Amino acid sequence: MAELSTDVQFIRGIGGQRAKALEKLGIRTLRDLISYFPRAYDDRTQIKHILDLQPGETACVEAMVTAPPTLSRVRKGLELVKLRAVDDSGALDVTFFNQAWLKSSLKAGETYIFYGRAEGNLLRRQMTNPVVEPLGRGEQTGRIVPVYPLTAGVSQLILSRSIRQGLDACQDILPDVLPDAVRQGHQLCRIGFAYENIHFPASAEALDLARRRLAFEELFLFTIGLRSLRSRRDEIRTPPFREVDMAAFYSVLPFTLTAAQRRCVEEALGDMRSGKPMNRLCQGDVGSGKTMVAAACVYFCVKNGRQAALMAPTEILARQHYDGLAPMMEKLGVSCALLTGSMSAKTKRTISGQLAAGEIDFIIGTHALISGSVEYQDLGLVVTDEQHRFGVGQRAALASKGNSPHMLVMSATPIPRTLALILYGDLDVSIIDELPPGRQQIGTSAVSGGYRQRLYDFLRRQAEEGRQCYIVCPEVSENGETPDERKAVTQYAKKLQTEVFPDLRVAFVHGKMKAREKEAVMSAFAAGETDILVSTTVIEVGVDVPNATVMVVENAERFGLSQLHQLRGRVGRGSHKSYCILISDSKSEETRQRLRIITKTGDGFKIAEEDLHLRGPGDFFGLRQHGLPGLRVADLGCDAALLKEAQSAAVALLAEDPKLSSCPATAARVAELFAQNAETLN
Repeated sequence: MAELSTDVQFIRGIGGQRAKALEKLGIRTLRDLISYFPRAYDDRTQIKHILDLQPGETACVEAMVTAPPTLSRVRKGLELVKLRAVDDSGALDVTFFNQAWLKSSLKAGETYIFYGRAEGNLLRRQMTNPVVEPLGRGEQTGRIVPVYPLTAGVSQLILSRSIRQGLDACQDILPDVLPDAVRQGHQLCRIGFAYENIHFPASAEALDLARRRLAFEELFLFTIGLRSLRSRRDEIRTPPFREVDMAAFYSVLPFTLTAAQRRCVEEALGDMRSGKPMNRLCQGDVGSGKTMVAAACVYFCVKNGRQAALMAPTEILARQHYDGLAPMMEKLGVSCALLTGSMSAKTKRTISGQLAAGEIDFIIGTHALISGSVEYQDLGLVVTDEQHRFGVGQRAALASKGNSPHMLVMSATPIPRTLALILYGDLDVSIIDELPPGRQQIGTSAVSGGYRQRLYDFLRRQAEEGRQCYIVCPEVSENGETPDERKAVTQYAKKLQTEVFPDLRVAFVHGKMKAREKEAVMSAFAAGETDILVSTTVIEVGVDVPNATVMVVENAERFGLSQLHQLRGRVGRGSHKSYCILISDSKSEETRQRLRIITKTGDGFKIAEEDLHLRGPGDFFGLRQHGLPGLRVADLGCDAALLKEAQSAAVALLAEDPKLSSCPATAARVAELFAQNAETLN
């Protein structure tokens, strides 16, 4: 009998070849398969008459094929199958591209259901590439049909059939991880019903029941796991730091900290004096001054006789921190050093020896800080920059270099406070919710592709004035196919260099390049050796280039608002007026509404709230990056009430049974979901 850990290739009807295709979607086991939930649903229960079809609407029609379909080869790589179908009200002309087998499978005189977008006019209705199946089959029409995220080689039909096989294989082995009292107390359906109807809803009501049950379960288990992490942390004790006169630190700053910065400093210093290890997130908008909060904590730590380390995700960011902080800290008698992977083995050995001997108070670097050979004499504070670029494992690896050191993590991704408290449930949260005085507003506009030539003229004028520009485009289209050249980084950069700006210096950078290649391109841009940098979102967290004044985002509708705000934060860092131009040809009113929001405000937290409301939490974070389980069903933008319900149920259960002794299925599932934190949960 199958188990949830069974490899999908051994599920009846799937086999090795289909299993390889499913693996591209991250589906390896039976549990992965049945937990691959739809991203949307099409209601295909209503059948319309052909005469009632409105151009532009997507609908089902029941119609009979009047004559054998015809096949024509227009050119190499393009075959057309055409047919006419009729019902009592009128005729429908149907065209299929590159589906030659339909010529023999669709029979004259037979009735089919066609589901697609109506085209043509009121006199002559048409459909192109509709879904088609024989009347009565009910597999792709006549019901509410799930729509799944796909990859090349896996169609909706293949995925749906595979999930059907998976559900049939595990209908008797699905454990219900919710205790009966919780399930009944919150009027939740059984697990088998939930999985069946999230994938194959019998009705809209059944889908709502299934979704509510699975969302509740996610939030319930998530709360238990985070409570367990926090309770374990609260048991750890560490010698409290003594009071330190911070006046000397504040006196060397070239500016006065904002009230929000001072508040965050006091919250962090309070943690360090408490006798428990600090585990705090310092969250603030781009340019809000998180680094100065970290610097205050470093000074406090060193004056308590301990060492501090700051880890950045890239060498260029690490060096930027070092160049900004070391001169100031050394004025205060704090010895500083930089450690990165590209340094020579001899230099690394020297720095490691000085760290071990306690000759370096404050070390700034990359992942090199956590390499096996690096030892610290007495590491008391760990700071990680750009929190979402580090997993829990990397934070833990650096923390393990000391004896329960204090931990401060910084993030420039504004997240609504309620969401931050969930995502960072094992952390305390400080928010810098004001910008330093004088921080300039970036002129932001959303335009269509029709403005491209005017945009190019504007970029040229900026370059002639000595300024630099970013152009960001999505690397691949949503369905996994390569987009046209304008949207692909390398081809677009080549086109700009050869056809548009032959006299300017154009470079490109994308995520698939080797780390050193990316660093070299970014360093050249920072040094002013490049006029225009074409990039994917790899520059979302990048080097500070005060001379960059324009951020252009192609196909802006493909990015979340918070991500667009992050990209916008790459410019406006110097004294020159800066601009962000969002290009989108989307006709969607929702898209236009979203882009209007970002043109009207520079407040990252307001933007994050709107993004959460409009798109759900997916754009804010990848939970697994933090070693935390992802939310597959729950939508924190819509499920706030359900979250409170699930949290109260979890807290009540833990108060009654802290070790979950009476709920082994719940305990096992939490441990499985939080596997990357297993050592903390045990």
